[in-house]
Amino acid sequence: MSTTHSRPAFIAGLRALADLLEARPEIPTPWGTTVHHFVPDTQDADMHAELDRLAALLGSHIDGADGHYTTTLFFGPIEYRAVAILAESRARYAAHDSYRGCVIPDSPHEDR
Repeated sequence: MSTTHSRPAFIAGLRALADLLEARPEIPTPWGTTVHHFVPDTQDADMHAELDRLAALLGSHIDGADGHYTTTLFFGPIEYRAVAILAESRARYAAHDSYRGCVIPDSPHEDR
């Protein structure tokens, strides 16, 4: 299954979901949801520039905590969040992930 799609297809999908939920009130809706846009990995300065550009378009503030550079805009319970994962954070994740499968915890034992 492809994870890439066109902008018109994404917008049409959002509208189709909204139409379905409006037409079928018996289908539950979540309390909220987040739509993420991840800035493609490149040099941190370029990622900062792209996030700055998006924040200006959205009229939103930038948060630069924990190695992520983000901007968010809310539409009621719907959140649009653009994220740039900076080089240090990507390196920290890669180092952590390099241990995947190397350490296997003991199975819990029932007390008897």
